[in-house]
Amino acid sequence: METNHVLHTHLRETFQMTTLLRIDASARAADSMTRELADATAARLNADTTIQRDLSSGMPQVDADWVTANFTPDEERTEAQRAVLALSDTLIEELQAADTVLITVPVYNFNIPSALKAWVDMIARARVTFRYTENGPEGLLTGKRAILVVASGGTEVGGPVDFATPYMRHMLGFVGITDVQMVRSDRQILDPDGSRAQAEADIAGLAA
Repeated sequence: METNHVLHTHLRETFQMTTLLRIDASARAADSMTRELADATAARLNADTTIQRDLSSGMPQVDADWVTANFTPDEERTEAQRAVLALSDTLIEELQAADTVLITVPVYNFNIPSALKAWVDMIARARVTFRYTENGPEGLLTGKRAILVVASGGTEVGGPVDFATPYMRHMLGFVGITDVQMVRSDRQILDPDGSRAQAEADIAGLAA
């Protein structure tokens, strides 16, 4: 029995189960380049479990009730306040469960879609996904990898008017996810063939 226990423990350590959280932010449920590339990326990663979160139907905005509930200590929250934070709690639980976070980032007017910004607002919570210390803020979602699937018509990723990818890198790092990779399909209108080739090369270069 002891030998079997040791063997089973070794197998669990050797064959780690992986969980992918996929967040689709494109407003289009069909004919979306970021969704198509995310499909290919997910196939490349071949995770054991995938959690999917589609933001195309919109996300609630942070309002006064949400802010009040968030800043109320957990033990003092009313049932109504817990209900206000319920979606935020679920989104954070999805992040906590994931080893890799795959986020589609279509560039709208040089920045991220409003639904994705609302998602960021829901998961950036003091004492839950980050905390303030005497040395500054410290992210609490460490040990994870994020992959941004970025598509744009004319904006160059990393260019002077790309406000989408620096923001996403900063916010992911703020909550502790500093290993951020990108699948780039930018400047599609200007160079469609080159844009597609770049994305395919980025996917091929990802570690499974």
